[in-house]
Amino acid sequence: MDMPLHRTRVNYSGGREEASSSMSALIDQLSGLARRQYRVILIVPAVAIAIGLLYLLVTPSQYTATATLLIDSSTLRVLQNQLQPQGDIPLDTLQVGSQVEILASRKLGLDVVRSLKLADDPEFAGGWSLFSRPDVTSNTVEEREQRALDEFLAHRSITRGDKTYALNISYTSRSPETAAKVTNAIAEAYIDDQLGAKYQTVTRAGAWLQDRINELKSKAATADRAVLEFKEKNNIVDLGGPNVSAGSASRLIGEQQLFELNSQLAAARGATSEAKARLDRIEQVRKMDVSEGAVADILKNEVITRLRNQYVDLSAREANISTRYGADHTAAINLRDQMEETRRNIRGELGRIAGSYKSDYEIAKTREESLERSLASLVSEGQLTNRDRLGLAELESSAKVYHTLYDTFLQRYMEAIQQQSFPITDARVISPAVAPKKKSKPVASFVLAIALTMGLMASFGIAAWREAVDGVFRTGSQAEQELGVRCLSVIPLAAGQAPRAPSPPRSIATGFDAEAGRLGPPPQTVENVAADTPHYAFIDPLKRRAVDDPISVFTEAFRAIKMRAWLESTIRENRLIGITSTVAGEGKSTVAANLASLLADAGRRVILIDADLRNPTLARSLTPRPSAGWLEVLSGKIDLAQATGRDAATGLALLPLLLTEAPVHSDEVLASQGFRTLLDRLRESYDYVIVDLPPIAPVVDVRAIVPVIDSFVFVVEWGSTRIKAVRRHLLAEPDLHDRLLGVVLNKADLRVLEKFEQPGVYQNGYYRSGS
Repeated sequence: MDMPLHRTRVNYSGGREEASSSMSALIDQLSGLARRQYRVILIVPAVAIAIGLLYLLVTPSQYTATATLLIDSSTLRVLQNQLQPQGDIPLDTLQVGSQVEILASRKLGLDVVRSLKLADDPEFAGGWSLFSRPDVTSNTVEEREQRALDEFLAHRSITRGDKTYALNISYTSRSPETAAKVTNAIAEAYIDDQLGAKYQTVTRAGAWLQDRINELKSKAATADRAVLEFKEKNNIVDLGGPNVSAGSASRLIGEQQLFELNSQLAAARGATSEAKARLDRIEQVRKMDVSEGAVADILKNEVITRLRNQYVDLSAREANISTRYGADHTAAINLRDQMEETRRNIRGELGRIAGSYKSDYEIAKTREESLERSLASLVSEGQLTNRDRLGLAELESSAKVYHTLYDTFLQRYMEAIQQQSFPITDARVISPAVAPKKKSKPVASFVLAIALTMGLMASFGIAAWREAVDGVFRTGSQAEQELGVRCLSVIPLAAGQAPRAPSPPRSIATGFDAEAGRLGPPPQTVENVAADTPHYAFIDPLKRRAVDDPISVFTEAFRAIKMRAWLESTIRENRLIGITSTVAGEGKSTVAANLASLLADAGRRVILIDADLRNPTLARSLTPRPSAGWLEVLSGKIDLAQATGRDAATGLALLPLLLTEAPVHSDEVLASQGFRTLLDRLRESYDYVIVDLPPIAPVVDVRAIVPVIDSFVFVVEWGSTRIKAVRRHLLAEPDLHDRLLGVVLNKADLRVLEKFEQPGVYQNGYYRSGS
């Protein structure tokens, strides 16, 4: 048994060597993949680029027009500042997103379709192709509009500028004019929709406000009537002026009277005090001498002043006359009489004034007392009225609230009516769409780049898939890894050689009893072969090409097998070598014939036995055709020397197999003691006994002879036999696997093989002509 081929190598250089080897292995795998699948790697991208070019040729050009719409409510706030707070209030991001959804809505799209009559446009009718025009009149208007709407939505794009309130509206069409027209129509439809929505909102708000105003008006009138009825019921007269002290909106008549009476009382009290002061003063003056000047100065009365002046004049004259003529002079006495008369007049005038002051004082005092009594009466009545005013205040407050609400809603209603006349919205077009001059789709560079990229990806994917699903043997190292045995050689596919289909099954018949077979006389050795020993020649030159073409890759492959067999014989006995395969048609018989011929040509005593009881090929490949074989030897009809022929050129001994009918129990024949004895005798007479065995997959004959064979050469057809099949049948027989000399890859195409191995290994200049 061979030693294991792959031994564990100690990595003394650590992870660096391991990483390097992994990278080298990866590069080898990729380069090998490129060598093996270069046609796929070249053809698939080329086909992809061709498809891309065809797409560019047959795809109509498309043009994209873009308009920019700005969402800005500052203009509206300028015109309606009475409703909006001062200053710019930024829009919420969610609000801008809502506007994007409105622009993308089907309702707005349907408005555009109807405004531009796109349902009658062949581009929007659906079913457009390069070779036919759709029938735009075969369906109903609704169906055509919906089809046009679907086409419209498929080519429309709404995006928002980064961190701005600008919305970009794009539309793609086959016509640049149509693209610009539809794009601008979208913006106009959006603005019209905003105006319509605002008008509807204001209209609904106005109608609601009007109903509310009528309701508030009715409630305010009812509240006013309740106030009036309460005043009439409680005899409350409202003068209409504000009552600041009471805090009410109107002043009652009692309050007015009380206010006026209080004012009159204060005035009366002042008048009484003044009259009393005048009376007291006049009394003080009356007590003074009339000759004193203060009397006239205090009273400031014309009569008293005149009398006081007269008295002074008389006094001056009397003093002058008394001084001149004496106090007893008649003139002086007359003057003194006049002075007394003047004094009496002054006192009389003072008495009259005092009486007048006293009368005024009494009148003022009486009026004051009257006003005090009236005021006390009004205060008593006002206390009763204030209790009634509690209910009146509540009614007046309710009426005031209704009037305030009525005024507020009336103002809002007037503002809403004014808003209906404002034809502005929060949105405006800042960049209208124009007909583009360059097409937007398809972009040749982009399409070709995508085609090339997809082609490369597809090519590598297909190449990897082909490698993965290949499932056949391609290299010797692959055979060694999969089967765990040595690969002896790779035999090239010779000129004129091709894989052969298995022979058709023969009819199964009976009549041969392996246990009843008899052994013939001892076989002849090579030295004493009789002169009448049959000489054969191979009809197919491929059977002996290893001898006829010694300087070739083909022959070197068999020399490798021969050398391995010789090396194995130095370790253990290795004379009996069986040649088998998984299925028929893999060239095991050709391998057996060439190996036996090469060993015999090298001077070894070799015999080739055809042991394939299902499909014997050795007798059919010899000329002249043998007349007997080893079955006749087992049956005792002839001896071994008569059944053994020889190749005259190499001295190779040939022991064919002739079948008139396929035996039922072929495994019993190979496992019989007679056949084993035959092999033992041949082992003693020859250096190598090459046994051409049947394949192991269709029959079990090989299993019956495994204990007898020293080693096996397992033939695998290169590039044809499935790995799974070989592993399933070969590894299922551990005895056969342990006796394997190695595996031979047969019928290898060297040109293809170089794609799996290093270039120049099999087709270098040394053997170029021979292979």
